[in-house]
Amino acid sequence: MKRINVLFVLAAALLIAACAPKQEQQYANRVEKILAEINDPNSDYVVVISHRGDWRNYPENSIPAIESVIRMGVDMMELDVKMTKDSVLVLMHDKTIDRMTNGKGLVSDITYDSLMTFNMRRAHNVVTDTIKVPTLREALLCCKDRILVNVDHAYPYYKEIVELANELGVTGQVLMKGKSNIDKVNEDMSKHENNLLYMPIIDINKPKGQALFAEYQEKGVVPMAYEVCWQYPGEELDNCVAKILETGSKAWVNTLWPSLCGGYGNDDDAAYEAADPADVYGQYLDMGFTMIQTDRPELLIDYLRSVGRHD
Repeated sequence: MKRINVLFVLAAALLIAACAPKQEQQYANRVEKILAEINDPNSDYVVVISHRGDWRNYPENSIPAIESVIRMGVDMMELDVKMTKDSVLVLMHDKTIDRMTNGKGLVSDITYDSLMTFNMRRAHNVVTDTIKVPTLREALLCCKDRILVNVDHAYPYYKEIVELANELGVTGQVLMKGKSNIDKVNEDMSKHENNLLYMPIIDINKPKGQALFAEYQEKGVVPMAYEVCWQYPGEELDNCVAKILETGSKAWVNTLWPSLCGGYGNDDDAAYEAADPADVYGQYLDMGFTMIQTDRPELLIDYLRSVGRHD
């Protein structure tokens, strides 16, 4: 099988580094090291992706939430993007600002200056004194060379994000994922000289997910990684993960909610409540997953370090 570079942009130096003996590898920054691990099929390093940052201690999608997970040693920050009335890209999961700020209204109906008159809320609904909704520019500058970025809810703004990432010099550390077919992704990316990293999402228990995965296999396209979602375990899931690993891609699992990873007892909260988080997270390592998106990054990193899978 072959990798289609229009889908996945990676510097040649990183590919060389991924193949070099471990003791000889030198990286300019932490992002290069993480990318080399992802692109090395033989690496057993487990990449930790933090969902909306450290939202248990700071407002989700805020700069302090990003800084906190960087301090923890998280490898990738998942953030959500919306556009204001005057075309400023900001970090916000919802279409409205009602839940995450002390203001109200659709992001798309509010100018950036108006948005800056409101403060962000913590997870327990307390309004902060000074924390404002960050722009995507501010977030990318915070993350530059320090942590990979997964931009979610963002495909409608692909052109604007690529242009911003190119301007800031972070294009190769920003990941976008989706469920579009290969031709659609190639068509969209062919419009740009440089592109973000891209990863397909495979909902393997659903016909559309099965068809998308079959297309990648039949066309011989080998992405950097696949995000795999499932509602119940079984042959479909086992065969999917086996094929992913056989072709040299990484497998990504979401442990955020039971509906994404096989039902109750398999998610982050189950790991937190278990006597040993290995009872939950260990099963994914055994299955071959080496990218885990989590709502409990500190718990996951502590477990992975205890078994030598995150340094």
